Amino acid sequence: MSDSLLSPVAPRPRQTGWLRAIIVLTFVALLVFFIIAVPAFATVSNIRSVLLNNVAPLAIVALAMTLVTRIGAIDLSVGTAIDIACLVLVTLVLHQVSLPVALFAALIAALLVGVFNAFLVTQLGVEPFLATLGTLFIGQSVQQLSSNGGQPVYLLSQKLPDGFSAIGHGALLGIPLPLWLLFLVALALYQLLHRSATGRSLRVMGEQYSVAQHSGVPVKRLTALAFILAALIAGIVGLILAANVKAWVPLSGNAYLLNAIGASFIGATFAPSRRPNVLGTLLGVVLLSFIANGLLLVGWNFYWQQVATGGLIFIVLAVGALRARHHS
Repeated sequence: MSDSLLSPVAPRPRQTGWLRAIIVLTFVALLVFFIIAVPAFATVSNIRSVLLNNVAPLAIVALAMTLVTRIGAIDLSVGTAIDIACLVLVTLVLHQVSLPVALFAALIAALLVGVFNAFLVTQLGVEPFLATLGTLFIGQSVQQLSSNGGQPVYLLSQKLPDGFSAIGHGALLGIPLPLWLLFLVALALYQLLHRSATGRSLRVMGEQYSVAQHSGVPVKRLTALAFILAALIAGIVGLILAANVKAWVPLSGNAYLLNAIGASFIGATFAPSRRPNVLGTLLGVVLLSFIANGLLLVGWNFYWQQVATGGLIFIVLAVGALRARHHS
């Protein structure tokens, strides 16, 4: 694997702090505008809806992406892991397989996507971008072949097993289960990336891969770990998606890809270390989700929302590039 995607040099806030401040003020101004322009934006029901339907699944995918960007790579196949997990779960439930077995099989299927990526990158030496792009295309073909050309698989007429709907709509102590899943994933990744020797090694790999390679860090094993865990974590969203929609719709997981990448890099831009991190990624997800929701409430259609979101991500990344130029 070649150089990392993000510069390892420590920032000098006096030179570029004003750029970051402008972005923060822009996000705050947008949120204030939505609160004033759309009274429904700040209601409890809308906030709950955004947290449950937008923030929770996107944040889980973005955290999976953060695990890979932490080592200076990128994973374009997280959507494939989502779709494969969803397809396996829906298909097994359709054939009345017990729910625990179906859930386990779905997560194993997602994990195998990561194993394939890890093999391509660590054993064949394929660049992560190209390896995961190839996995994305292969995954799309597998879905097409296993579903009569990409026909959705519905569970609407089936008797669903007990607990199936709870994956997406259940609650524990009044908190929706998807938010609990997000909390557990975020906590586990925070401990792994920020509180463990493995996390420190992953960070060194992302900052100076060649140095890590020659200093005894098991780079191949840790690279494989990052891709496998990322696919497994993304597979959790496939379970939530299946429970919410009660169907498998081909390529629906790819809808999370670009925002997951954007949230990861937004978090890195705001962090003092300029490295992908758990808390920064969560912040990026919240900002992107509520801005998209605000644009929807003021009447922008989906395509203009994507244009606006892409523009915001572009501005944030441009600021990150300017900061890197100042630091070089």
